Amino acid sequence: MAAPSRSLMPWSDPSRIDLALESRSVSFENPTGARGAGGSAHGGRKGAPSRELEAGERVVLADLEGPGTIRHVWLTIPPAPPERMRAVRLEVFYDGLDAPSISVPVVDFFGVPLGRPVPLVTALSAIQEGRGFNAYYPMPFERRIRVELVNESTSRLLLYYQIDYTLDRGADARDRRDPAAPEREPSYLHVAYRRENPTVPKRDFVIFEGLRGPGRFLGSVVGIRVLQDELFAWYGEGEVKLYFDGEDPLPTICGTGLEDYVGTAWAMGPHQTPHAGVPFEIRDPARPDRRMPDLTSFYRWHLADPIVFRESLRVTIQQIGAVFVLPGEEAKRAAIDAGHPVAGAGWRRSQGAFAADWAIAERSDDYCAAAFAYCREPQAVRRYAPEEATADIRRFPYEQPSPTEGALDFVGAAIES
Repeated sequence: MAAPSRSLMPWSDPSRIDLALESRSVSFENPTGARGAGGSAHGGRKGAPSRELEAGERVVLADLEGPGTIRHVWLTIPPAPPERMRAVRLEVFYDGLDAPSISVPVVDFFGVPLGRPVPLVTALSAIQEGRGFNAYYPMPFERRIRVELVNESTSRLLLYYQIDYTLDRGADARDRRDPAAPEREPSYLHVAYRRENPTVPKRDFVIFEGLRGPGRFLGSVVGIRVLQDELFAWYGEGEVKLYFDGEDPLPTICGTGLEDYVGTAWAMGPHQTPHAGVPFEIRDPARPDRRMPDLTSFYRWHLADPIVFRESLRVTIQQIGAVFVLPGEEAKRAAIDAGHPVAGAGWRRSQGAFAADWAIAERSDDYCAAAFAYCREPQAVRRYAPEEATADIRRFPYEQPSPTEGALDFVGAAIES
């Protein structure tokens, strides 16, 4: 199967006018993307900007013939409880394949896990004002691409969307104009979701595996439900490891800790940068004594530091935390030794004003990840069960819902009527 041969990022040189590309867009106002066919409903006066999806309904957002590249995906759904936000699935099928190469909760696709969209700006995605979902991952396709959204919740869902893409109508002409241009071999975007609730001690959570190379690991969006254990002061000592082309037991790339992989240090809190960050952290305001949050999240894009594999890649993260024992807390140390195997160099004694024994120890938490990768050939990813995404993510009693939650359902229904 031939790989697409188009320029993926024409915006990298905005002065370039490439007549080999034809600009198109699909939405409910022009579901086929045909030229001269947009906005035909109700006289072209905003006649079909949105529609409601019934519970369990699957809708085709785009069904396009190539060659081409999706450049931008925008959509919005009304604010809702986390389990409802997480019950909306995005799937993408390439070149007529029956199985999806992207199958992921829709909010995770745009950069935020656990059904809690927040304002977000990254190099590849944005959630503007916490409700306008934008993705800028190039999605090339050779013969055909089909994009579908599935409402797996028990409620109706109001959806607005627009997918912007280009068709390549002159690759041969471009090659003749610039015969010295290097040969490009773009590939197909894959996104796979997995969750382990809870993880098994000393069995590292797998962020990514199972796709054939050649490929490039673009990055991941990870959510963590921290299982509170008063023996621990911190949950994130685990290292991220990347195993190339069947490496075992040791990887080539080995990190130094969770927050280090995210680009920060000495624990982490909510922050955003183009390549890595923490969209949100959920803490109980009534428990300032707790050092660990109830929920946290991170994204990490490998743009400037590409992760390329020839045959296969496996990306894992350890579940290891930090423990401290003050003088006189012999019972606490005994409980740690009995229930949480100490990792690393074992127990150590800190010096200075804060005198304590400390160690890193194995633990369990609830991890999920949406992993993004480009592969030369389209492949099937695992389809997760709906409850795998929605279990155990309901709001904590202290969390406040969005002030617009529910109100936008009413507005949407009024518009539709």
